[in-house]
Amino acid sequence: MLFNSLFSQEWAKLGLLAVFCLFLSSLILVLSFRFSSKNPDAQKLSSYECGFEPYEDARNVFDVHFYLVAILFLVFDLETVFFFPWCVSFAYINETGLFFMIDFIFELLVGYVYAWEVGALNWE
Repeated sequence: MLFNSLFSQEWAKLGLLAVFCLFLSSLILVLSFRFSSKNPDAQKLSSYECGFEPYEDARNVFDVHFYLVAILFLVFDLETVFFFPWCVSFAYINETGLFFMIDFIFELLVGYVYAWEVGALNWE
């Protein structure tokens, strides 16, 4: 009986917190729409926020090689972050954990070889 009443008291506090959060967020949203200044001008309504009008047609060929290399760097850099917890807990990992890490390294290697073969890493 003690567990049941303690459990319901915790849920009551959590529900009260959720109601308070919903009320506060709704109040802030309504007040921000009510009291915000609305004075649009030509600069705010323009479709470009960079400060100047476009000087060429938007349908020109654009080299995305730099962005492709940056995305590949992020992908491989973030995937290597998984090596740190594996190295720290290597003594406690069983055969299944070792298999999954070898599988992860293999998939990372396959992705790297594919990016190399496609020519995504060639800077020309």
